[in-house]
Amino acid sequence: MPNPPSYIAYHVKDTTAGDTGEKRGVWTRVGAAWPNKDGRGFNVVLDVVPLDGRLILREPMERESAGGMQPTEMV
Repeated sequence: MPNPPSYIAYHVKDTTAGDTGEKRGVWTRVGAAWPNKDGRGFNVVLDVVPLDGRLILREPMERESAGGMQPTEMV
């Protein structure tokens, strides 16, 4: 049985959208994190390394329980 990650890693880059120049975040999943065996840290596995923006770790959400929430509305 696979061990699901405790957190999903996202790269978030701020951008402006539309004619109003509304500030929005573009979220891209870039990896995951699992707790260390001793419980004092995390093993983070990144599929890519972001060069700018922010790196955010969030608990995984079930697709059904996300309630149609867009990633830019998460934070």
